[in-house]
Order: sequence, then structure tokens, then C-alpha cells
Amino acid sequence: MATRVIILAAGQGTRMKSTRPKVLHEIAGRSMVAWMIEAASQLSPAEIRVVVGHEADVVAAALPEGTATTLQEEQLGTAHAVELALADMTPEADDVIVVLPSDHPTLRGEVLIELVERHTSTGAAATLLTAVLDDPFGYGRVIRRDGAVVGVVEEVEAEAETKKLHEVATAIYAFSPDALTSALPNIGSDNVQSERYLPDVVEIFATAGLGLEAVIGTAADAAGINTYDQLAGATAHLQRTINEAWMAEGVWMVEPSRVYIDASAVLASDVRLYPGVHIEGASTVAPGAEIGPEVHIRDSRIGEEARIRYSVLEGAVVGPRVEVGPFARLRPGTVLGPESKAGTFVELKQTQVGARSKVPHLAYMGDATIGEDSNIGAGTITCNWDGHAKHQTIIGDRAFIGSDTMLVAPVAVGDDGWTGAGSTITKDVPPGSLAVERSAQREIADYAERKKDRSSEQEDS
Repeated sequence: MATRVIILAAGQGTRMKSTRPKVLHEIAGRSMVAWMIEAASQLSPAEIRVVVGHEADVVAAALPEGTATTLQEEQLGTAHAVELALADMTPEADDVIVVLPSDHPTLRGEVLIELVERHTSTGAAATLLTAVLDDPFGYGRVIRRDGAVVGVVEEVEAEAETKKLHEVATAIYAFSPDALTSALPNIGSDNVQSERYLPDVVEIFATAGLGLEAVIGTAADAAGINTYDQLAGATAHLQRTINEAWMAEGVWMVEPSRVYIDASAVLASDVRLYPGVHIEGASTVAPGAEIGPEVHIRDSRIGEEARIRYSVLEGAVVGPRVEVGPFARLRPGTVLGPESKAGTFVELKQTQVGARSKVPHLAYMGDATIGEDSNIGAGTITCNWDGHAKHQTIIGDRAFIGSDTMLVAPVAVGDDGWTGAGSTITKDVPPGSLAVERSAQREIADYAERKKDRSSEQEDS
């Protein structure tokens, strides 16, 4: 016996009024359809097949590598989509076909396991995942007779009495292949939308006397996304779930509702997160690091006991006991060695900073290598772009770069080298040397009095 999963992702999702396919809207760093694949993967299925239609190429390209797809060129309903997917599959008679929507990102993998276990243990033709909602508007209602499921009626087809029911279908099913294959051709399109609805299969099974089972899940399991308001609600739910899981692993958060962590990020115990922290992409944070307030990190590695405040990091590597910020920006390719510093209003790009070196404030270092134990004075920049290409600046160990130094690349400052404040350095500085480049200072005597006299003459004229 094997489990095979079909995920229906062919719809357009017009209510979001977005040019982006609905299923590719992201929550905590994953698209909605990726969340569905993640939940389905907990079944250890033999196959996951995604049915694509609207913007098929875009959706297919965004799926995890190796995900099988079936094209539904004309969207004729969910039953039609399942038919197409089954035609591309070769299930055995004792397999389980699990059908999922693509827009339920808060669905739990464990409830899918329960669904399949109930299905296989009872030998049902179909097992439905249902939920009991305070407000069931928009969902298909589950019809029961003497406690047994006998049908599902879509909201647009439901009469007034049916709409009063609170148990809803989630569009999540486990099917026996033979029963499903036999029933699908009997589903018609005589309805308001002129589509073939997969939920109609439930009534077909009931009429034929085939076994139907149901597993009642939570409101979160049933939460489909059709609007940005619903997307925001699902985001809040998943973010809360992610944060609670990390706190259980020893991550400290003073205000969890203001901490945003992608599902792909990895944190160690004893990390401290302050309000306004965003940790996105393939980021990792080592033990003892303190991040925040107001820090945005993407695809970066943060070392042990690093301290980062009011800063933006993307594609950066921050070593142990490094201090970043406030108001620093670390761009891709930045590597900060142990105990180094990128301070207030500092921007670094494609720059390596050696151990214990400091770029304390008001500086730009681009395409640069800085050795160990060096200090970069305030107002210093690397002039790395000549209008055609980028060039490298190399600063050695124990160098002291004076305030407001312009380092015109390509240029190098040797070990123990110095530059005088206000210098424009265009030639290499030998090790141990001081380079000073300034024009001669000139004083104009009595300038203030003369300027005052000129101002008086202008007022009299």
C-alpha cells in the first residue's frame, strides 16, 4: 500500500486582485502551495502531484525540484482536475489517494496522518476532513443522516436550512482508487458555476452504499485563503506556531507577537530576540546572539554572542561576539570576523572585516578586505566604482584609516599603515607608512570684517 497525493493548484484566485498566482503568495517564507507540499510530505507519500492551470509555467517553476505536475488547460472544476491527475498516475488497488487544495497553509501534517489511518483502518471508499466553525460562510456544508456523512453541499448551492449547518468540508479527502475512478465520470456540471465539483462524489458514494468516514479537524486545518485578510490571519497563526516552537527550544522573546521568523530559519537555544525582528530565508542564529530591536535579517549567518541592533542584513556572515549597528546595513558578501564591529550608519558590501577590526561609524566599505585589529575612521569610503567596473581595496592588519579618507580603488594599505584624516588615497601605502594627501591650508586675514562690509554695501544699494 502506498499513499499518493494530488494537490489542486490550477485556479486563478481572482478575489486577491493580484497578478501573482494565488498559490504563490508567501507566508513565513513559503508559498501557500509549498506549505501544502510540506504537510503532504509528512505522509511519506510515494508521489505528490500538483495540478496546475492558471499561470501554469510560473507555478510549476516555483515548486520544489522534482515535484510532478499535471496541466489542467481548461478549468472545468475540481473533479475534472482530479481525473486529469489520476490519468498521470498508476495507483494500486490498495493505495490511498489523498486530495488537497493548494490554499490551506495552516493544515497540519499530523491531521493528514490521522485521516489516512482512519481511511485504511475502516476500509471506507472516502474519508473526509471536516471542521466545525462558528462562521461557516463560504464553505461546503457536511450533510449527515443518523450521524453518517451522506453529502456535501457547496455554499452557492445550499438552501437556507443547509446554510445553518456548522460542520464544513475542507476539500481534503482520502480515497480508495477504484471507488474514486468509478465515481468521477458520474459527476456533472449542472450547477451555478457549470463546473464539476469533487465534493459531489460524497453523495454518489452514499447513494451507492459505499463506506464514508470523517475526521474532524480544527478551524486552522479548514482555513482556505481567498483574500488578503484571510492571508493575514493565516500568517499570524503560522507565525505564532513558529515562535512558540522556538521558545520551547530555548529562544527568548520579550514580545513574540512582534517577532517574525521564516519557516526556513534555524535558531539555537539562548538566542534573545527583541521586538521588530525579522529573520528570513536561509538564516541561522548561533547561541547567545542578541538581535533587535528592529532588525531585518535575510539569508545570513549570525555567530555566537553577536549583538545586532536597528540594522538590515542580507547575505552576510556575522562572526562570534561581533557588534552591528545601530543603523548599519550589511549587503551580500559581507563577512565580519570574530569581535569585529560595523557601527552606526555603516554600509558594507562584498567586504571582509578581520578579527577585532572596527568600522565604527559613518563609513562605506565596498569590495574591500580589511585585516585584523584595524580601525576605519568616520566618514571613510572606498571609491570602488570607476564608471565601468568595480575594484578592490585591501587594508592590512593593524592599519589606522583616518577620518574622511577616500580610498580610490584599486588601492592597498599595508600592515600597520596609516592615512591622514581628509586624505584621498590613490596610491598604495607601504606597510608601516603614513599617507597624507591635502592641499596647503590658506588663511585670509580679516575675512569676517570684509564680508560684513560687503553685506552692508549690498543693503545700501
